[in-house]
Amino acid sequence: MPQLVPFYFMNQLFYGFLTLSLILITVSQYILPTIIKLYVSRLLITKL
Repeated sequence: MPQLVPFYFMNQLFYGFLTLSLILITVSQYILPTIIKLYVSRLLITKL
């Protein structure tokens, strides 16, 4: 199994951090603002 061979550890760490950072950037830039806008608009509508 290549997951347990120490030769591949740095490669897996690099691509793991790269993948996690891309997911984090995508969620924080595109997905989360949309959800927050919907939440705030619903909150303001219910207070009317």
